[in-house]
Amino acid sequence: MAFKSGFIKSRFYRALALLFLLIYLGTTGFVYIADYSWINALYMTVITISTVGFKEVEPLDADAKIFTILLIITSITIFGYIISVITDYIANNKLIEELKFKQVQKKIQRLENHTIVCGFGRNGKQAMARLKSYKKNCVIIESDPELIEEIEAEDEMFYIKGDATSDEVLLSAGIERASSLITTLPSDADNLYVVLSARQLNDTCTIVSRASIDTSNKKLKVAGADNVIMPDKLGGAHMASLVITPDVIEFIDRLSIEGESSSNIEELVIENLPVEYTNKSILDLDLRKRTGCTVIGFKTPDKEYIINPDASTKLVPQSKLIVIGNPEEIQKLNRLF
Repeated sequence: MAFKSGFIKSRFYRALALLFLLIYLGTTGFVYIADYSWINALYMTVITISTVGFKEVEPLDADAKIFTILLIITSITIFGYIISVITDYIANNKLIEELKFKQVQKKIQRLENHTIVCGFGRNGKQAMARLKSYKKNCVIIESDPELIEEIEAEDEMFYIKGDATSDEVLLSAGIERASSLITTLPSDADNLYVVLSARQLNDTCTIVSRASIDTSNKKLKVAGADNVIMPDKLGGAHMASLVITPDVIEFIDRLSIEGESSSNIEELVIENLPVEYTNKSILDLDLRKRTGCTVIGFKTPDKEYIINPDASTKLVPQSKLIVIGNPEEIQKLNRLF
């Protein structure tokens, strides 16, 4: 299909080139054969090839009339060729598809603080479903035609068709303006390359990478990944935990984040709090009384996690609070902060 589209486009551009060449040759011919001025020659060429039937600018001699006849025959042939190409182009829906694609590209170029998901396989789909539940702006990068058809079947899903390991493709997805990137490609080597490229193009975005083997973990971290996930390892550990501590795991699963309207756990960035709470304590914030939520964790600026932090813990910049509550309490928290 891509080959056919390129073939049709090349025919269309070739036809346009022939049309401009015809106008040039017609104008030049009338100048030297009929002794017209350049403007009159151009005018005569246009009304001749368009067959509008206007009268000649000046009387034509025998040579000029023969030239005009040849010009008309040639123009009819070229116009017929152009019409056949345009018809074929529209019949294959390529014109509509390209217009739609360009509109999507313009929207992508306006996105800021969005998430780029590289790969729409099993893990990529799961990541997209979770991000969509939180109404996050996302751009998918995928090269598989079958998966692209699945993406197009979904409503309002932005995507870039191409190889995620290419800097040009990452830039088309807006990596310089993105707040985060998730790479779920099947190959660890490809994920490593994506992480390296993304970190060079944006040194502040959060990068999460999939990995298949343990040895890739350290390499991806060194390359610039903030987090590395091994789905197979997590799945096996989760199944074992369901045997050892089933009630605890089921309880935690019920707390898992499902979306904005039904989440039970939320993170609170200290910089998003009113300025008067900076360097104050968790006790001063008094979330329990104001929202009903309970603080269960604290992330320090050094990325260390404190479980069940003391009420005297200072709310310093570049730290985060992890809170728990029912969906109504979480919604109240989000409205306040």
